[in-house]
Amino acid sequence: MAVQAPKGLEAKGKRLWRETVSKYELRADELDTLEDICREADLIVRLEEQLDGAELIVRGSQGQDVANPIISEVRQHRATKKSLWASLKLPDEGGAAAGNQQREAAQSRWAAAYGKGA
Repeated sequence: MAVQAPKGLEAKGKRLWRETVSKYELRADELDTLEDICREADLIVRLEEQLDGAELIVRGSQGQDVANPIISEVRQHRATKKSLWASLKLPDEGGAAAGNQQREAAQSRWAAAYGKGA
C-alpha cells in the first residue's frame, strides 16, 4: 500500500518519497526518517538555486574574502541527507547488500588476523 507523501514536499522530495515507498514497506519511524530525507533534498535544491550565479567568494565580517556561506550549508545538508539515508539501512539494489556484508566480514577477519583496527 502506497503511503501518501507528507504535505509541503516540493518536486524533488515528492519524487524521492514516491520512489522509496513504491519499493519498500517502511515502519512509522522509517517514514519519519524518509520525510526528513525528502525535506533535506528539497532544501538542498533551494540552496543550490540561491548559489546558482552567486559569487563563490564574498566579504566576511572583517572585510576578508571568504567562501560564500551557502557552499557550507549545501555541504552540511548533503552530509545530513546521506546520514539519514544510511540510518534507514535499506538494501542496496541489485544484491549489493550481500556483497557489502561479505566485504565487511572479510575486512574484519583480516583486521583480527593482523591486529589492525577495523
